[in-house]
Amino acid sequence: MKEVTCVWQTNAELGEGPLWVAAENCIYWVDIRKNQVHQLNLGSDARQTWTFSVAITSLASRQSGGFVGTTPDGFVVVNLETQSVEPLVLPEAHLPGNRFNDGKVDGNGRFWSGSLHRGETDPTGTLYRLDPDLTLHTMDTGYIITNGPAFSVDGKTMYHNDSVKGMVYAFDLQSDGSLSGKRPFQKLTFAINGAPDGMTVDSENCLWLAHYGGARLTRFAPTGEILAEVPLPVPNVTSCTFGGPKLDTLYITTASQNMSAAELEKYPLSGSLFTYQPGVKGLPTPQFAG
Repeated sequence: MKEVTCVWQTNAELGEGPLWVAAENCIYWVDIRKNQVHQLNLGSDARQTWTFSVAITSLASRQSGGFVGTTPDGFVVVNLETQSVEPLVLPEAHLPGNRFNDGKVDGNGRFWSGSLHRGETDPTGTLYRLDPDLTLHTMDTGYIITNGPAFSVDGKTMYHNDSVKGMVYAFDLQSDGSLSGKRPFQKLTFAINGAPDGMTVDSENCLWLAHYGGARLTRFAPTGEILAEVPLPVPNVTSCTFGGPKLDTLYITTASQNMSAAELEKYPLSGSLFTYQPGVKGLPTPQFAG
């Protein structure tokens, strides 16, 4: 196992949602607080940033080309060239106390994303599923901050978080997109482990979890056993995904929000993009089929 490496030193306030786009040999990631989408080209090391008039809270590539994603109100088409969004379904436009957060596409081309309570106190967040025909389904409720999701190798298990509650849940995922069997997978105590944030599954069906406030990634077996812990030189680790031509590199996003001047001096790489080669490969990134 190699050391964690900073590949893009920047001060993202809330770096999130790393997305590998194999056809472009690029990693994309968002800074929710700064309304930005970043792109790192692995071949040329070129970097590009687009700034929008609204926060892009998650991003996914589309089978038909381009990107979809979420803004605080819901699901949108994201146009990088014009730095604009086009609404698809906005289920929480009437809830100013909420905003959408993390999102991922499953192996059947469905886009999953959830909302959070901006004040981080009330369980008003909801997990949604957007199907390729653009029908929206409410899948689970009662979250304070939704994070994830991630999907097992066979597509039959979905993992999803409530960061404030410190809970990582596992669900049985049916081929039609329905969920059942919600159960605790991990319970984290913030003072010891930080909060569970973004996550991904590797080719050996193990879950990699980012610890916000916990300065590390953890690799869990499907049984919940801790297999590895990877420390990072920053406290707020937000998400990770596998990328690169061989899918053998983890790309890790971090945040600098709400850190004091003294904390930023102590952890100057906060908000940067990191890589780590764990000795195991990831899975291809699914595209939204709509």
